[in-house]
Amino acid sequence: MFDHAHDSRVRSATFDWLTSQVTAHPEFLPRTQLERGFLFDGRRIHVVGPQGIFKPALLQLPLSITTSPDGPYEDKFGEQYLRYRYRGRDPMHPDNRGLREAMKRALPLVHFYGLLPGRYLATWPVFIVGDDRRDLAFTVAVDDTRHTWRAADQFKQGSVSRETERIRRTYITSEVRVRLHQTAFRERVLEAYQRQCAFCRLRHQELLEAAHIIPDNHPDGEPLVPNGMALCSLHHRAFDRAFLGLRPDYTIEVRPDILIEKDGPTLAHAIQALHGSRISLPRTIGLRPDPERIAVRYKRFRELAAVPVDTGPANPGSFLWD
Repeated sequence: MFDHAHDSRVRSATFDWLTSQVTAHPEFLPRTQLERGFLFDGRRIHVVGPQGIFKPALLQLPLSITTSPDGPYEDKFGEQYLRYRYRGRDPMHPDNRGLREAMKRALPLVHFYGLLPGRYLATWPVFIVGDDRRDLAFTVAVDDTRHTWRAADQFKQGSVSRETERIRRTYITSEVRVRLHQTAFRERVLEAYQRQCAFCRLRHQELLEAAHIIPDNHPDGEPLVPNGMALCSLHHRAFDRAFLGLRPDYTIEVRPDILIEKDGPTLAHAIQALHGSRISLPRTIGLRPDPERIAVRYKRFRELAAVPVDTGPANPGSFLWD
């Protein structure tokens, strides 16, 4: 018989522990920490395992699902929710049956999203809200922590979800999707560039950002490493404001009016001195800036360099494409 009270206690303890871990590791959670887990009533609870769908020994049903950065399954966000692939191709595999039962009982789970090997972001509570046996995938929705147990209470009371719940979950899941993609993009870009600015080689990670070559609000602005560069905050801003351009051969070009401007040592050494230098590139060729995207960006830079530039707009990400 399913022990709902015990299950709730374990899940609540897990969520409380994860809250403390996110406070201690705000950028990402190390997998080693997740594998170690925490003590509950004198017994250790691990929150991830070798497989994506994980059930600790103290529970009857799964506690977490994991999307690995190098895993065999293609888990992805659709227009509304996350599509999470079955374990294998057998709908009746014990792990798949476990998630199906968690869906029926409206149990909250944790979703671990792999940024890079060994680095994860945790999102909770998430709920299994759909089961597509033809496509071998579950549908996963994110909810607000204030509503962690509401769905389970409705299950016990025999009530049904309301339309407002669906709308809320759709909105929250959409926000989480954006956050995960942005964080993953930053981590993967910084890792590819060995956590240094491609223009000046500054290594202070607190000052490094993932710059898009084609902005993320553009149809071709995908959050992929070849569409990004690791830049310090100064050079990211200068790149987005067209103070600096990048030629397809990876040579930096300073806008002509900026190149002759007299302002002070910062402009002279941090901007003007970069003219004609080449950027630092990832060691892996497939992670280097996409030449076609660079060519598109450089063409726009040259168009702006040929005319007086108004540096007034507040949104630097869209400046080149207005």
